[in-house]
Amino acid sequence: MTQLELAKEGTISPQMESVAQDERLEAEFIRQGVAEGTIVIPSNTKHANLVPCGIGQGLRTKVNANIGTSSDYGNTDTELEKLRVAIDCGADTVMDLSTGGDISATRRAIIASSSLPVGTVPIYQAGIGAVDSYGAIVKMTVDDLFAGIEEHARDGVDFITVHCGVTQSAIARLKQQGRVADVVSRGGAFLIGWMLYNERENPLYEYYDRLLELARGFDVTLSLGDGMRPGSLADATDRPQVEELLVIGELIQRARQAGVQAMVEGPGHLPLNQIETNVQLEKAICKGAPFYVLGPLVTDVAAGYDHITGAIGGAIAAAAGTDFLCYVTPAEHLSLPDPEDVRQGVIASRIAAHAGDIIKGVKGAEDWDKQMSVARKKLDWEEQARLSLDPERSRQVHSKHSFAGSACSMCGEFCAMELMERYLGVSAPKGF
Repeated sequence: MTQLELAKEGTISPQMESVAQDERLEAEFIRQGVAEGTIVIPSNTKHANLVPCGIGQGLRTKVNANIGTSSDYGNTDTELEKLRVAIDCGADTVMDLSTGGDISATRRAIIASSSLPVGTVPIYQAGIGAVDSYGAIVKMTVDDLFAGIEEHARDGVDFITVHCGVTQSAIARLKQQGRVADVVSRGGAFLIGWMLYNERENPLYEYYDRLLELARGFDVTLSLGDGMRPGSLADATDRPQVEELLVIGELIQRARQAGVQAMVEGPGHLPLNQIETNVQLEKAICKGAPFYVLGPLVTDVAAGYDHITGAIGGAIAAAAGTDFLCYVTPAEHLSLPDPEDVRQGVIASRIAAHAGDIIKGVKGAEDWDKQMSVARKKLDWEEQARLSLDPERSRQVHSKHSFAGSACSMCGEFCAMELMERYLGVSAPKGF
């Protein structure tokens, strides 16, 4: 039985127990959320070394790190190093988006090495396989696509991105819209090209029941969307995007009825004043399904610094109720990320996630910040490093310049907190 089916019948699974302990919540709370579809626990029955992770309402905002080869660069070794960095920096999940080299071997090595849930986009490999077999992505057969999905599921992939909401109706709206950036989703572009060439409906939509049956067999969580996500602020919250979301809302309901866990992917590039609206739309249309966003990116002109752009949008999205942030690295829009890009991307998104958790009242979030404030008041530098999102970076920066007293080199003998304790007797509160 899937996690959703177990939860519906009132059973608390070992995975639900594990998530409850990690979140410091009651196991019944997790079971109820899974039963309602507002929490998912991506946990393929074939992923042997998995440490379960919960994503959804009432839980910590989670962070995903995208890794994977391209047709120009990367191999299994490069991606295992990125995986190591992502785990060390505190990512909650990883996605293997490989499109070059031995894709299957890379995926299997990542799954074997990862205690984190692993996600993929199976249409990438199916489309590339069609190029090898037939000379073009558009020659891919429906059976080729589903065979690719099944291979990923059998390998132990915990969640898959499937662009089921990219329908002929959505394409018609896209043609009428006159977007600046058209389609920026690689999987969405593969499907749209296939649909237009073959003059057929999206097979992931037309044969959605087949997809549900396959996902249920391995308890693979479906990540629905976001082939029509905006890749430019000028295209944000337009008709193609909303058309896709409306279809996804219906598909979420069908997944729940079939006992399959599902979450929803979202934008993308959004101006600051549209982020909360997008979260509210998804939560209303998709009946509280966990929301997974890329960034969102709040400006289009920060090439080289889009981990910052994404963190700004991610903090607002998390505070508004988003459950899952896909990191953005400094390499976004420019190149395949390297391990240092992965590190910066994970940390930036973890900052955003935690900032949102404080506003959402996630258990322990506010207390973490208070502990850091007390450590700062005490000038306890090692405790500050321990409490930091990136302890190594904290220690490195603190020791960059020499300092004579207890205070750091920023203020030296004129440290405000040291002066207050010396002249007013104001010390750190007891009990922390």
